[in-house]
Amino acid sequence: MEPITILIAEDNPKDFEFLEQLISDWGRPLNLERAHNGQVALDIALGQDEPLVVSDIQMPELNGIEFARSLWQKRPTARIVFWSQYKDEMYVRALSRIVPPETVYGYVLKSSDRERISSAIQTVLFEDQCWIDPEVRKVQGRAGHSQTALSDIEYEALVDISLGLTDNLIAQRRYLSRRGVQSRLNSLYTKLGVDQDQFHGEKFGDAFNLRNRAVAVAFRRGLLNAFELVHEEEEFQVWLKRFKSGRG
Repeated sequence: MEPITILIAEDNPKDFEFLEQLISDWGRPLNLERAHNGQVALDIALGQDEPLVVSDIQMPELNGIEFARSLWQKRPTARIVFWSQYKDEMYVRALSRIVPPETVYGYVLKSSDRERISSAIQTVLFEDQCWIDPEVRKVQGRAGHSQTALSDIEYEALVDISLGLTDNLIAQRRYLSRRGVQSRLNSLYTKLGVDQDQFHGEKFGDAFNLRNRAVAVAFRRGLLNAFELVHEEEEFQVWLKRFKSGRG
């Protein structure tokens, strides 16, 4: 019997060793390949007809979501099990937008016990069924609810204020009027449940800065994290350099 190839996209050596040992205990004829970042994982996976992948989400070069998006565009039947220590809403939200119709995938937390991780991977890769961690399903419910789920433009606004951009600079970056920026921000505040009336009193006026409050709520919900903000800052600096050059 020809061994089945499983690609493990994982930059942490200890986590890779854990998966390697876990999979070796199955007693199946398997061939394991390792990619230490998302770009290497993509290069390897595109060389296979129907890739079977276990992928971390936070990786160098391409994160797990970017890797999956690029892979599914060319290999929509690829089966991917995302395994991560994070159940951040930003990842769940992004993932919901890129999974092709009828594609089998999974999401299991690294904090799960050995048996659950093993079951999740085998269910997706060998039994052709989706497997989503119960904790992640709760986040999916919030991310998919019309009253709390952020649209793409609301999420853009959240990223912009988290980077400290003024209304003027947001308007330049997103090709909006100042009124358009305010409209997006007000919509964002509503989705996050940040209401100025809640925090206003005659004795002390406005108790909170809405922008800062929105960012704080977003971090608590997992719509932002420090790892991904590094990437957002890099993208902003690229735009800012072009913007300054254009003005000059």
